[in-house]
Amino acid sequence: MSDEDHELEMLKAKRLAEMQKNITSQSKPQPAAEQKKTVPFRDTLISKLGYRGMEVLQNAERQFPNETKMIVDKLGELIQAGEINEELDGGKLLALFRSVGISVRMATKISVEQDGKFVSLSDKLTTKDDSND
Repeated sequence: MSDEDHELEMLKAKRLAEMQKNITSQSKPQPAAEQKKTVPFRDTLISKLGYRGMEVLQNAERQFPNETKMIVDKLGELIQAGEINEELDGGKLLALFRSVGISVRMATKISVEQDGKFVSLSDKLTTKDDSND
């Protein structure tokens, strides 16, 4: 009987060790999962956008949603990795999109000064044409 008791105790100890090992291995991935919770790439990119950067990004997302998502993900990844540290203004972002072949169209408006006020060029030309008639 003592041999059977001894074997039983050894099996219990072995099983207990396996259960403890399983518990510790299950508890380790939880902190790793918490560390992997990072800011989405788009939010990371938005935090680095400068003057008129958001306007360019919104136009690009509206006109080329799939291509823009890939670029935003890559830019966000580079920013999170620390490879891009500078602020991205609208001009730089627009140049980046155009360099990869995405021609983002931006609304443009040309203003000129007339009588101390800024008026659009089309308004200036129409008033000039009206005064000539």
